Amino acid sequence: MSTSLRRELRRKALHLTGLTIPAFYIAFGREFTLTFVALSFALFVVLEPFRIIEEFRDKIKLRLRLINPDMVAGVEILERQVHTIERSHERDGVAAHIYFALASLIVIYFFDRSTAIAAITVATLGDAMAAIVGVRFGRHRFKNGKSLEGSLAYFTTAFLVIYPLLGPVMAFFGALTGMLTEFYELPPDDNFSNQLAVALVIYLLSVL
Repeated sequence: MSTSLRRELRRKALHLTGLTIPAFYIAFGREFTLTFVALSFALFVVLEPFRIIEEFRDKIKLRLRLINPDMVAGVEILERQVHTIERSHERDGVAAHIYFALASLIVIYFFDRSTAIAAITVATLGDAMAAIVGVRFGRHRFKNGKSLEGSLAYFTTAFLVIYPLLGPVMAFFGALTGMLTEFYELPPDDNFSNQLAVALVIYLLSVL
């Protein structure tokens, strides 16, 4: 297994924890899930300076070392693991999980149950499959580094997710929208724009 594939698998394993959101929505309902996502988002924001600002991180570790040196060793191991899966633009900027949590919060609040579950699941599974298939099997590359194989993996995954929830028409256009959003990495981050784009297209189709 190549280093790049191992790195992508580690990153996507963490990314797949996003499936807890649609799972909670199905099991516990909208209000519980909104609260869970809102609290997660707030926690991510509070912890973000620790991830980005090295000086701040060093001060915290210095204080922890006086309390429990073993805790510092654990923090440094976690630091190294996070560093190996970060994208280059995340090292000095907002991390993907913050964008993902914010988008999930918006989608759950503004859209209906099936649309929210579909959009969040597609953004999680579709992105993971596109990345893994693209790294492992991608042979036909575009200028932005994406592959035809990865994009087709995204589309297929997204279609299979949306179809049982909303039917074939929604599945086709939702999958196509998600695939294109992931391919072009629409700003500010595809972890944000992917969910919103899929949810918005499904909503617009439902009112036409």
